[in-house]
Amino acid sequence: MQFERFIARRFMPRRGDASGFSGPLSGIAVAGIALGVTVMVMAVSILRGFQKDITDKVVGFGSHITVTSYDRIQAYAESPVSLDSALLEAMRATPGVKHVQCYASKGGMVKTEDQIYGIVLRGLDKDYDTTFFAGCLTEGSLPKIPSNEVLISSTIGSKLGLKVGDKMRTYFWQGDSYRARAFTVSGIYNTDLTEMDELYVVGSLATVQKLNDWVVGDSNGANGAPAPQVGGYEVLVDDLKALDPTASRILSILPYDLMLTTVTQAHPALFSWLDLLNANITLILAIMCLVSAVAIVSALLIMIFEKSATIGLLKALGACNRSVRRIFLIKSMRLILWGIALGDGLALALSAAQQQWQLVQLDAESYSMSHVPVLIDPWVYVLVSAGTLAICLLALLLPVATVSRISPARTMRVEK
Repeated sequence: MQFERFIARRFMPRRGDASGFSGPLSGIAVAGIALGVTVMVMAVSILRGFQKDITDKVVGFGSHITVTSYDRIQAYAESPVSLDSALLEAMRATPGVKHVQCYASKGGMVKTEDQIYGIVLRGLDKDYDTTFFAGCLTEGSLPKIPSNEVLISSTIGSKLGLKVGDKMRTYFWQGDSYRARAFTVSGIYNTDLTEMDELYVVGSLATVQKLNDWVVGDSNGANGAPAPQVGGYEVLVDDLKALDPTASRILSILPYDLMLTTVTQAHPALFSWLDLLNANITLILAIMCLVSAVAIVSALLIMIFEKSATIGLLKALGACNRSVRRIFLIKSMRLILWGIALGDGLALALSAAQQQWQLVQLDAESYSMSHVPVLIDPWVYVLVSAGTLAICLLALLLPVATVSRISPARTMRVEK
């Protein structure tokens, strides 16, 4: 094998050698492969970043799994669920479950001097995972639980002229009458997810419980005291890919009067659209793999044509067809690896720059995000690189086979 490697190294283009076409064409082939790898890695990274960003925002407002009462009639006014400590512990012990928390929602109207605006107050308990809202916070701080403080979106704030520290008078219907509450705006968040930002105000679970005349407290039914009532349970899972199996395990331990809804069931159109994006990426990957294969095959064919005399000489000196084919495969593999390395490096540099400085901006109202999201995953680089190498090597089998057709007598006679 040392013989083939030595000859292949001699075939590599050298600086200052402008003779023939194989040198410049080899550079074009490397550039084509590098461009193809860069486009493929960036396409997959952007798609996965986009899917993760949208999914995180939807889950941030509603969790992976929601457990509510079957008696729920209105979209933003749940029937109460008695807090069951045994069920909570059972759900927390379920494999795949990361966190379980309680919540309640209630629709209301915010009234200012010149406007009336409909909102949904989302009440959180003290054990609620507020990581998502903390990451979206733009001004102020998260509301204290329990308290009359609320977190509003920048969309609601701009429409109603509210800012941190302002009072927000809100009215809620309860039966045939209404109840008024004066909340203090503790902070402002922004997710760029328009349909959520225009709707939700985040506050305390105890506030919703009192508005609905539900049982308030932390007794969990101990010592004969009535169990607190909540709108439902929210379950966060460790891995979204294992959402359905985890949901099935939770469903098996739920009592008959509770129903389970996954985030994909609650937003079927959104997740179908995200899955549809995979088809576009598949098309991009196929096209760019074809471009890379054509680039390296073209370079190899020109190389074989230019080196036909050398091939004939090698055969005359005793080299077999197998050895000659190995020479060109080794040379082609080096060009492919150079292209893959350059493409991966360029893709990583562009991804890091976009993450750090957000160079490419988007219209938040149209795309639900202010900049192009990029998810840097080492496995994407590994799989794209391995796939490109495999496809290019498979594409080389046909042109390399032409080496066996070259006759030493004919090529040496032409070259004298």
